[in-house]
Amino acid sequence: MSVDHYENFPVASWLCPPALRAPIAAIYWFARTADDLADEGDAPAAQRLADLAGYRADLAAVLAGQAASPRWPQVFEPLARAIRQHALPAQPLHDLLDAFAQDVVKQRYADRAELLDYCRRSANPVGRLLLHLYGVGDERSLRHSDAICTALQLINFWQDLSVDTVRGRLYIPESDCARHGLSSAELLARADSPIVRSFVRGECDWARALMLEGAPLAHRVPGRAGWELRLVVQGGLRILDRIAALDFATLRQRPALRALDAPVMLWRALRMRQGPTALAGSAA
Repeated sequence: MSVDHYENFPVASWLCPPALRAPIAAIYWFARTADDLADEGDAPAAQRLADLAGYRADLAAVLAGQAASPRWPQVFEPLARAIRQHALPAQPLHDLLDAFAQDVVKQRYADRAELLDYCRRSANPVGRLLLHLYGVGDERSLRHSDAICTALQLINFWQDLSVDTVRGRLYIPESDCARHGLSSAELLARADSPIVRSFVRGECDWARALMLEGAPLAHRVPGRAGWELRLVVQGGLRILDRIAALDFATLRQRPALRALDAPVMLWRALRMRQGPTALAGSAA
């Protein structure tokens, strides 16, 4: 299963161990549905927050071994099975809901610390839940997983700049904009310029550095899951290549992976080595 909406979330691919496909899919649909409650349709903010509160109440119920409401059976029935069978930790699931609720009310980020705090709740819980299923829980692995997930989230922000600005939303550190002499109004007006592209280049460099920091995790996740993680890492890096190929003009155009990118990603995944220079060849 590929991901089209909650885009950088690897879900139950053919490389995933078959026994884990159901719980991974359950986590995905939990996150995907909550994301839709926060983001999709025309409901006012108050209704979105009320729906998310009801969703959280159902999460609390299944975590306590109780029945959820009948509102989202396609989500909470498989999630309840995954919780029972795999003892999924509660905090990452709650953290995801915190991030989605924040999406309803917050559309600006003052600095990198604020944006990283959002990523800590919107992206990192996914990696931690997957590591739990894979039986990996040491501190170094968790730290590297957080770096990969945060990098994927940031890459998605730079990739979606043309989409988010149309919606009046900016997942960018305003302090970084200020250092380039940019204002939020210029970005929201989609006024492309060399300064904007220099800004995007710097943000992409930040995301790439985080991805390289976390990439050694692929050598510690066992079996087929480790190979899937290699492809996840290479997919994120390839999107950065695509952004660079556009001369960082993502305020005008959204880059996407194409079929011809698959052999490149596979070759780079096969050549990944342990160590800080393992992915140096991935830069555009």
